[in-house]
Amino acid sequence: MADQQTSEDVAKEPAKKPAQDDEISGKAYDGRIMRRLLTYLRPYRLQVILSAIAILIKAATDVMGPYLVKVAVDTYMTSTPPAELSWLSHRLSPAPMTGITQLASLYFGALLTSFGLEFVQTYLMQWTGQKIMFDMRSQIFRHLQRMSPSFFDRNPVGRLVTRVTSDVDALNEMFTSGVLAIFEDVFVLAFIVIIMMRMSWPLALLTISVIPAILYVTRIFRRHVRDSYRRQRSATARINSFTQEYVSGMAIVQLFNRERRAFQDFSQVNAENKKAWTDAIFAYALYYPIVEFLSSTAIALVIWRGGISILHTESFSWLTQYTYLVPGSSAVHTSLFGTVTIGVLIAFIQYAQRFFRPIQDLSEKYNILQAAMAAAERVFKLLDTQPEIVSPANPTPGNNSGRVEFRNVWFTYQKLSSEQETALRDLSFRNDETIEESAFESGPLTDIEWILRGVSFIIEPDETAAIVGHTGAGKTTITSLMMRFYDIQHGTILVDGVDVRDQDLTALRRRFGVVLQDPFLFSGTIADNVRLGSSWITDEALEKACDEVNIGDFIRTLPGKFKEPVQERGATLSTGQKQLISFARALAHAPRILVLDEATSSVDTDTELRVRLALTRMITGRTSILIAHRLSTIQRADTILVMHKGHLREHGTHQQLLAQRGLYWKLYQLQYKDQELDSGTDSTPSLEPSTA
Repeated sequence: MADQQTSEDVAKEPAKKPAQDDEISGKAYDGRIMRRLLTYLRPYRLQVILSAIAILIKAATDVMGPYLVKVAVDTYMTSTPPAELSWLSHRLSPAPMTGITQLASLYFGALLTSFGLEFVQTYLMQWTGQKIMFDMRSQIFRHLQRMSPSFFDRNPVGRLVTRVTSDVDALNEMFTSGVLAIFEDVFVLAFIVIIMMRMSWPLALLTISVIPAILYVTRIFRRHVRDSYRRQRSATARINSFTQEYVSGMAIVQLFNRERRAFQDFSQVNAENKKAWTDAIFAYALYYPIVEFLSSTAIALVIWRGGISILHTESFSWLTQYTYLVPGSSAVHTSLFGTVTIGVLIAFIQYAQRFFRPIQDLSEKYNILQAAMAAAERVFKLLDTQPEIVSPANPTPGNNSGRVEFRNVWFTYQKLSSEQETALRDLSFRNDETIEESAFESGPLTDIEWILRGVSFIIEPDETAAIVGHTGAGKTTITSLMMRFYDIQHGTILVDGVDVRDQDLTALRRRFGVVLQDPFLFSGTIADNVRLGSSWITDEALEKACDEVNIGDFIRTLPGKFKEPVQERGATLSTGQKQLISFARALAHAPRILVLDEATSSVDTDTELRVRLALTRMITGRTSILIAHRLSTIQRADTILVMHKGHLREHGTHQQLLAQRGLYWKLYQLQYKDQELDSGTDSTPSLEPSTA
């Protein structure tokens, strides 16, 4: 019943608009971006210089072959006058067999040199490209680690993965097959043109006469391919984002029988990617045959005019204009193509064939360069996005007391406009608690959806505080603000006696131990998940932490014990086992402030009992903040904060709040009374610090 929407209905739904940075198509060349990209080559400039030298010499050796063939034909296979021979011919042996052997040796040497230089250039640039990819991906990942949670709220994971993978791959292709390869093609073209002009500039002009037509076709080709590549990159990012989201939520997809709808949505995105690639393939299928036809036309023109000159020449002369007699006719003919030899004609045919290959390669390199420019623009846009929350230049350390204080805190997740930010600054009462709430609900501040509204409270050192309230009341937000995952719009939050905005982020968050409702485990081992890279946690401390949360005995029954592999997100462990490992993780790091965000709401009764027994030991000697709905977790807290629609409505002990017969009393009547009667208050382990 949950999946009766037809494919026609799905087809009618408009596709989601791609993100703006995925729409970036990029210029073929952007000097600003290229200069920034070249900075990644600085640590490897020696390899780049050697590759550039190798390319230059290789381009010269690649064009030697036709010239050596021309020398061989004119010197030993035709009756070319000695005055018309090249300088190399005069340095060869007069014996034909010996001279041909010498030229063959030169040809073979040029091939070996080209092969060796190709190996050097390819190896060095591929090695450099991998180094640059390593550096760039490391830089992107480090940058992502510094971003605040609000950044990830706005950016899908799949899009960020695309930046680290596909976009960096495009830049690697530019470094390895783009920039220096373009120089190689340019050098080869330059050498070929110089040699052809030296041999016969009229035939050289005839050879390159088709270049305007090729440029026109290339311009059309680039325009179509550019649009196809833009759509392909956008579709690839959407495929990555879609796949990541649906694979992570596959259990929900299967639970609600949404496989068909999910597949239809994926097919729509996948079809866009296929269409983009199909258009690009069609453009390539037209472009290369057209270029091949034009290049063949140029070669045919060279053979035609060069052959006429050879057949009708009575004397060898490099004049640009000469007269000749056609056998059997007394008419005098004039030619503007000069005289050419058979060797020159053969060399021209070979050079013409080699001349158009770099032109085709340049068109391909154009697309590589354009894709790299677009990828670089997206990557640099990510890297240029500054973290919204950073440590101050001169941080103030806390006193490690474990005291937490909120002073008239106002907070919203909403992105404020410049007008709203100005209105907030105009209030100018960061530490002033006398401003009425109406000041926040007038003018441009009216449209702000406040999550916390003037919240003030104090949690003394080593106290156990509980935060209760309906869903959306702001309970989890309070704990996030303590660790400065977000910055408040007004008020002050003090942890250990110092404003969190004045403290070093690393030092601040190190004092917290957090256990969430949905435990998150990484791939690795159980020990790795408890330590999370904190090498100062010894094996003894790790095992002690696991024993104190009653998970140590279970871990020792596993084949690998504390080195037992953990699959992605702890797929082989139960929810309760993952939660207990999360408790051990928090305890092993010896936090001064412990935060439990509904940490027992998703575990079974047996696991909850084990957790409740462990809580007594965990909260000893530290400030504890509990977000929970169950009476067994909160009724014995030193203070209970009752949140409602962003306001702190009540606070006090369990008995004090019941005596007020206010909001907490109503929550108790609705939710906790029956549970307390069933379980019995005396059976609940005390959360007071032990005196042992």
